[in-house]
Amino acid sequence: MNAKATRAVLTVSIAIAVGLSSSCSTSNAPQPGTPAYYWAAANETFAAGDNTKTAEHLEKIVASENEYKARAEPWLLILTSGAIRGYLDVADNLEYGVRAKKGDPGNFRKYISNYRSTAGRLTLNFAEAFMRFQKGKDDPVPLAFGYPHGTAAPLQELTRASEGFPLQPAEIEAAQRHASEREVLLETCRAAGAPDDTAKTLELFKSGNVQVPRATFLTAMANSLYDQAQLYGPRKLDDGEKLKTFSNLASTALKSIPETKQTKELMAKIEKGQKKK
Repeated sequence: MNAKATRAVLTVSIAIAVGLSSSCSTSNAPQPGTPAYYWAAANETFAAGDNTKTAEHLEKIVASENEYKARAEPWLLILTSGAIRGYLDVADNLEYGVRAKKGDPGNFRKYISNYRSTAGRLTLNFAEAFMRFQKGKDDPVPLAFGYPHGTAAPLQELTRASEGFPLQPAEIEAAQRHASEREVLLETCRAAGAPDDTAKTLELFKSGNVQVPRATFLTAMANSLYDQAQLYGPRKLDDGEKLKTFSNLASTALKSIPETKQTKELMAKIEKGQKKK
């Protein structure tokens, strides 16, 4: 065999070897578009601190029946609720600033309107996801994700804004991202049965395979539904039908679990709000 033929044979052999190696290395990887693929992607984006992208991956999973759905649903509810609370937290603090100055420092009203509208759209996603979750009976409920990014400490930017100090657009947008991170963390604490106790929640997640009683998780979600209902009050989005719908969803969730001091207090708040309408 001449040198040219020998090089050709070697080239083909190497190409085959590389192809086989590549095939073996990817054979165990989830195929794009499958629930396993989106589950792996959700874990990756969550670890990177991208809650929005994580929620998008989880939405793809819960759209069909599959082995990841039971783990994806609680996670999606927590992320969506945290995002809603983040938008509302910023909007409320900016509104406090407008009232404090009796004016509009830093064009706050534009952000108030935009953030409440965005929160409103997310509440519809949350309600849909919650009603789907309610069809299941998993008990305990898995919190199959890592300890969230962020801190529970109040945001200095929002404190300044609430006192009427103007913020630059970049500061407001950064505050919104940090507020959402913070609220996802706090919502995780509530879902884990440790409201506002990040230290206790962190210890739970260190052990891995976190599972919580269904009643505990539903109490947290009912609390979130009640707070979302307030977005539709007359001083905010002013939609009586949606206020009633979210209040009813919260009430129904509470009626499905044993009564505790916490659920009794929340039910009283819901009923008081309904009587005002």
